[in-house]
Amino acid sequence: MSNGDIFVGEVIGTAILILFGAGVCAAVTLRYSKARASGWVVISFGWGFGVLAGAYTAAPLSGGHLNPAVTLGIAVDTGEWGKVWVYVLGQFVGAMLGAVLCWLTYFAQFQANVRDAGTTGGAVDEPVPTLGVFSTVPEIRNPVANLVTEIIATAALVLPILAFGLTEGLGESGTLVLIVSLLVVGIGLSLGGPTGYAINPTRDLGPRIVHSLLPIPNKGTSDWGYAWIPVAGPLLGGGLAGLVYNAAF
Repeated sequence: MSNGDIFVGEVIGTAILILFGAGVCAAVTLRYSKARASGWVVISFGWGFGVLAGAYTAAPLSGGHLNPAVTLGIAVDTGEWGKVWVYVLGQFVGAMLGAVLCWLTYFAQFQANVRDAGTTGGAVDEPVPTLGVFSTVPEIRNPVANLVTEIIATAALVLPILAFGLTEGLGESGTLVLIVSLLVVGIGLSLGGPTGYAINPTRDLGPRIVHSLLPIPNKGTSDWGYAWIPVAGPLLGGGLAGLVYNAAF
């Protein structure tokens, strides 16, 4: 695969992933959405379908990593580091693009974000925080616990992905992407409760930057004090999964 194919594939695939993932968060979170308050199960399946659509789309061009933690785990396993930067750059650009597309899709809902009395635009009520549409927000803010959660959840993603490669013909049949998508759903349902399961550095950082820049009414904080955890945790988890895979398989 050429650098150009990898970059384009990862941009498109990651943009689709974030469009679906941030989109389902917007659908469940924002007022005046028909899916409002649908719950965590809906969010978990929305992210899983985002992986399904994004990875299938990107696979012919780049293999459909869509996640620096996956790229890192594969590099640790194979020892091939030369194209890691191309994957990560494409994933980062795609994550930001997907976040912008989500904002455009829900533009009217963001504009109607509820307001405090005496201001203009939106309903008279407490504003709905919008960061959770774009990036992860922990239920209990404990840096050590949050970091450990992200490391474990990401290792639980990357190690099975590496092991799936041992099943002959799984990738060629296209079944691998479906299985990984279901794995992401399972991680969301089982391990996503404490932090919102970033398990992907660019999935969190790119949309967080977009959130900080977009003109969203009453958008609240972008919470930069927490932003390092969903970057460091998944990278550590992905690297750890690569080391464990090398040692055990």
